[in-house]
Amino acid sequence: MLIDEHLAEKALAAALERGGEFADLYVERRASMSLSLEDGKLEKISHGLDAGASIRVIRGRSISFVFTEKTDEKSLIEAARLAGEAAGRGGGRAAPLAPVKPGSVHEIGEPPDSVAAGVKAELIKATDRAARARGPEVVQASIGFSDDVSKIMIANSEGCLAREERARVRLIARVIASRDGSYQTGYDSIGALKGMELFESASPEQVGSSAAEKAITMLDSRLAPSGKMAVVMHRGFGGVLFHEACGHGLEADAVEKGASVFAGRIGEQVASPLVTLIDDGSIVNEWGSGGFDDEGVPTQRNILIERGVLKGFMFDRLRAMNAGVASTGNGRRQSFRHPPIPRMTNTFILGGDSTAEEIIASTEHGFFAKTLSGGQVEPATGDFVFGVSEGYLIENGKVSYPLRGATLIGNGLVAMKNVDMTAGDFEMNIGVCGKDGQGVPVGSGQGTLRILDMTVGGTEAQRR
Repeated sequence: MLIDEHLAEKALAAALERGGEFADLYVERRASMSLSLEDGKLEKISHGLDAGASIRVIRGRSISFVFTEKTDEKSLIEAARLAGEAAGRGGGRAAPLAPVKPGSVHEIGEPPDSVAAGVKAELIKATDRAARARGPEVVQASIGFSDDVSKIMIANSEGCLAREERARVRLIARVIASRDGSYQTGYDSIGALKGMELFESASPEQVGSSAAEKAITMLDSRLAPSGKMAVVMHRGFGGVLFHEACGHGLEADAVEKGASVFAGRIGEQVASPLVTLIDDGSIVNEWGSGGFDDEGVPTQRNILIERGVLKGFMFDRLRAMNAGVASTGNGRRQSFRHPPIPRMTNTFILGGDSTAEEIIASTEHGFFAKTLSGGQVEPATGDFVFGVSEGYLIENGKVSYPLRGATLIGNGLVAMKNVDMTAGDFEMNIGVCGKDGQGVPVGSGQGTLRILDMTVGGTEAQRR
């Protein structure tokens, strides 16, 4: 138990003594471990234990937020009163606490903190060996393992009481291959809201081998052409583009500030009828999931765009209060030191009726984006630029040779309207999304799909 319910109620009452209409308490205890391996040598093992609590008081559109690294009664009450004083006069009253049912339950099979560091070190060594076994071209491998176990308690003045234990495990591999003075990089990762049972369904060897294969393949790459062409997005990784180019514009704080291209457009056709965009934090054991968001709201499936029509936005409690609607369970935070803000969880485009093979075969000339790297997006306009770490030329309906140095340049709304084929080979990928100085785990995905007339930035003129 983090703190007892009686203390939580006392802290909430103290927060509302001198001001505020709503108050919430977030208590967290987090244990983490990370290991890294460079050039076959275990370079770093780090352990972390972090604990504390935060009190937030809301009055109208103003927020007072105070956190403390101590969870004893004196510290909590002091933090609560400090937050309440900043909110102004005319405080409300806190309702008695009652447990809230989670949106989904995520079982932890083998807790990461029950497994010795030596066992985890063997996992990353196995990943490294598999990467190097792909061939002599592999000259460097960087392998990282991390786990995180958090115990969370959330209580608020409306009577919500939510408790949850979350465990996340992640393994990543970055591999560099070299031949004749050329160097290329490959990347792969696995992760889930699970314990060490993650490795029962996905082996470390697969991660290392996949990253190495990508790097070796790109050694045979040619310079990417430039110009407008059909772009086929490989399953899973294409979801990152829509996460960045569209997802952030659908978060309610951007909409509230008028900094979103989607503001004021509910009910409008903003994408191809083939596009249904979902955010769902309740998917069992998915990387960006949880039973509750970080405000104690049960996670749920939110339809953002349905058959091309804009249906809704992602809300936390504050923006939901301002808009006069219910929270969608998208209030998330990095830790107790950070206030919750609207964030995506697992965001994806539903699969379609085509097959990936049909999409490739019907593309006379185009670009196959298999793996994306970093990018930049302007939420107010939807304009984006994304790097492609693994891409291929499509000629006469077939995937041809690999291409390097490609970027995808476009606009999120235009790209969604130009989706003309979607496949049913749905896949999710994992990542960490940064916003306002906070990083949270997110999932993104889609089936293979085709976007017409997208600008590919390359270093050679397009040849037709």
